[in-house]
This record gives sequence, C-alpha cells and structure tokens, in this order.
Amino acid sequence: MGQYNTRNRLDEELKSTNIDPIRKLPLELSLTVLSHLNATDLCLAGCVWNDLACDELLWMGLCKNWGYHHSPNKIQSYRKLYLILDEGSLIFCADAEKGMKYFFNNGLIKNDPEDIANFLHRTNKLNSLQLCRYLGQRGDVLDHFIGLQNFKGESLPNALRTVFSRTLAGDIHGNYLHTLLDKFSRRFYDCNQHLKLPPDTIYIVSFSLIILSVDLSSPHIKNKMSKREFIRNVRRAVGHRIDDDWCGHLYDDIYLIGHVAPGRCNKTSRPEHH
Repeated sequence: MGQYNTRNRLDEELKSTNIDPIRKLPLELSLTVLSHLNATDLCLAGCVWNDLACDELLWMGLCKNWGYHHSPNKIQSYRKLYLILDEGSLIFCADAEKGMKYFFNNGLIKNDPEDIANFLHRTNKLNSLQLCRYLGQRGDVLDHFIGLQNFKGESLPNALRTVFSRTLAGDIHGNYLHTLLDKFSRRFYDCNQHLKLPPDTIYIVSFSLIILSVDLSSPHIKNKMSKREFIRNVRRAVGHRIDDDWCGHLYDDIYLIGHVAPGRCNKTSRPEHH
C-alpha cells in the first residue's frame, strides 16, 4: 500500500511541475531507461517520447542484446528488425519450425545449417524447450552448433553444464541425449587433446557423470554412490586403465557443485555399447 501511495504522490508531483523525467536525463541515460522495455511497451512509449523511442541507436542496442549483430540488406531499420526478432521469438516459442520459417522469410538468416547454428548460438532469447526439439530434429544444425562451443581448458563437468544449459530442456532425453553426447565428446576432444582421452572415453565418462549427478541429487536414492564406487564403475565402463585421481576430481566436482544438467536429466537411460 505504501509503495502504491508513493507512486501516486510521485505522479501527482510530476504533473504539477510539468517535469518529464525522461527528457531531463542525458540522451544516453534516457535510451538506457527505454532499453529495459519490451517491444510492445517501447512502441507505446513512442506515443510520448517519439524521438527517443524511434532512435535507431536504441533499437540497434536491443538487436545486439537479442543476439543479432548485423542488419541484413533487406531491412533498413533496426526498429523494424527488432520487431521481427521479437515476433519471431514468440512464434518460435509455440513452434520452432514455424519460428525458423518466419526468420527465413524475413531474410534474417539463410536456410543453411551453418547460418542457422550461428544464429541460434548468439541468442538466448529463444524458448529452450523448442530449441532442443529443433536441434533434435536437425542433426546437421546440431553439428555446427556444438562446433561453435569452445571447451578449451574447461573441466569436463563444467563443459557439460555449458552445453546442457543450451541444448537440454524438459524431459528430452533418449536418442537425442546420446546423439548430443556423441557430438559433445568429439568437440571436447578437439578442444582438449592434451588430456589424451579419445572421444569414446569422454562419451562414457560424460554419461557416468550424468548418472552420478542423478544419484547424488535425487532424494529418492538413499544409498548414494561413493567416490570409490564411481571410480570403479568408470574404470569398468571404459575398459582400460584411467587416472583414478582425475576420476576422483570429477566426483568431487559433482558432489560440491551439483548436477551437470540441473533439473533436466532426472530420467536418464543407460548408454548402449559405444
């Protein structure tokens, strides 16, 4: 109630003094304030602050924050471009295929796996569940998307967290998870060849970390896997000698930091022979 009264009092004071707080600010600050509005509210703000709300610098910044860093020749206005990005993201949220078709038809990207992967890699504004479904259907795009990730110097658990944060959502698992881990393992190997771990070994250890994550984080599992059991299980799964200290560090990472895919891999199917 106090907050409501304060707002009313402030509105009355502004009306009585005819002070426009937005116009009293330096141009850069005014644009910063307006940049926090969504597309709909910004268009409404244009009814009051037309010159500011139509400033191309403002819309260019919004496009860059969205993850789109260049204006195609087909579109001459960043305002128009941002409104297309916003509308496209709403369509994508309902249906990824229709959303991508909307982006294609408006000339934002080409219907090419590499161009699509670059587009998806640069933004975090698209619905994560729809993104995962789309990548699950477009293995060619997923190839390029994983290839854009830089895992150099990252620990295996952190690299998994990075890739899962973008490519795994909801209850999507099964074949898609196996395909994703296969592509991830090859990319992690390319970025960290000094570890001298072949992609097949990285795949098996990655899946072991997912299973360990579920084991340690699930309230339904009372007898938690010990570090010794984890090391023994990994050694058996890999089929050859592996550094026990390295495996021990992996266990400690999951134990202390948590799931490699928080809240997403609660149902995990065991990997087939790989």
